[in-house]
Amino acid sequence: MGLIAMSERDLQRIEILSKVIAGRMTLVSAAHVLDLSERQVGRLLERISTGGVAPIRHKAIGRPSNNRISDAVRDYVVTVVRER
Repeated sequence: MGLIAMSERDLQRIEILSKVIAGRMTLVSAAHVLDLSERQVGRLLERISTGGVAPIRHKAIGRPSNNRISDAVRDYVVTVVRER
């Protein structure tokens, strides 16, 4: 397996969840630290147990936004603004 690029948020999640797995932190306190529900922390722990740390990474990394403006519209707006 190659390198996996992760954000600071994802790395913090992995650190906190590893403390829960090691028994140094409770699931409830992890939920408070991560600002998630206890149920969601349980889901994250399940993902780690089945697939390692890679599934913790956000799924939309590297994909363009669904709400982005198309290149044609952006270019048109830029030309209109420059003409003024």
